[in-house]
Amino acid sequence: MIEMTLPTMTCGHCVRSVTETVQRVDPQATLQIDLPSHLVKIDSAQPAAVFAAALAEEGYAPAAG
Repeated sequence: MIEMTLPTMTCGHCVRSVTETVQRVDPQATLQIDLPSHLVKIDSAQPAAVFAAALAEEGYAPAAG
């Protein structure tokens, strides 16, 4: 399970964009999103760095740490 905090994910549109980005990287991935805490949990065989790069490209760079 990959966990990322996405500080710029603030609304329903953001959730949709993040979901679409994750599904583009891995169509088989499942994800859980907690919008108030900006937390995304991704269950995938792909490495976290692949998702981090794709999300950053869409404007949702994961917080460091």
